[in-house]
Amino acid sequence: MAGGAALLQTALGATDKTAPAKNTPAKPALTKPAAPKAAPVRSVFVMPTNAREGRDPFFPESPRPFEAATAAATRNVVEASSLVCKGVLGTPGQFVAIINNHAFAVGDEGEVKTAGGRVRIRCVEIRKNLVSIEINGQRRDLNIEAR
Repeated sequence: MAGGAALLQTALGATDKTAPAKNTPAKPALTKPAAPKAAPVRSVFVMPTNAREGRDPFFPESPRPFEAATAAATRNVVEASSLVCKGVLGTPGQFVAIINNHAFAVGDEGEVKTAGGRVRIRCVEIRKNLVSIEINGQRRDLNIEAR
């Protein structure tokens, strides 16, 4: 009977400590993680500023590529005489300055017309007789025009 009970236990899946270990499937070997994808290569084109740096391959005699470089260089230059503060309105702490017929409070940004074209300025500070503005990252002070 003891032999029958042991046979019954093995048939039902019960194991005793003397029985050999059950065959388990082998774990899959660890694989190396995939390498990250390389970033796509981006082309960078630099516009030439003169004929020695390069030229247009379709129109080699054309000055067109150089015109953009000279226009960008002159665009950053602003004549101080072209910006005029015509007056200051308001109460202390809430002044509004009139610069080239455009109203600015402290912190306001806007474009004003000048002889050289439109210029973007930011009003930094307004006092009774002086207005500080920022043009292309450069700070300038404008005196209020006396009449």
